[in-house]
Amino acid sequence: MTLPGYVLVCPKAHVEHVVRDLDEGAYLALMGVVRRVALAVEAVVPSERTYVLSLGSRQGNSHLHWHVAALPPGVPYERQQYHALMAENGVLEWSPEEGELLAARLRRALG
Repeated sequence: MTLPGYVLVCPKAHVEHVVRDLDEGAYLALMGVVRRVALAVEAVVPSERTYVLSLGSRQGNSHLHWHVAALPPGVPYERQQYHALMAENGVLEWSPEEGELLAARLRRALG
């Protein structure tokens, strides 16, 4: 994990393409879930901005998923955006207990 509160959201059913493989109702319902998760992350992690990205390709990570990540306040611009999400630029060292605490806070925020 590269940012506190970094969460992946994905449908239970295998879906590959963010637009073509979902009808409008399914797409809007899934985006509603992504929004709820993003709001929960913002409720428990200080954030200047929340990133929501759908990444992947047929060559790798072909299952549809969204990355939801809160950018902490005060991160210099050159370390924001993709730089902040890339593991090669550093990862957070968290104990299992810290991870469980954050997960519990996120679950409570999701209601």
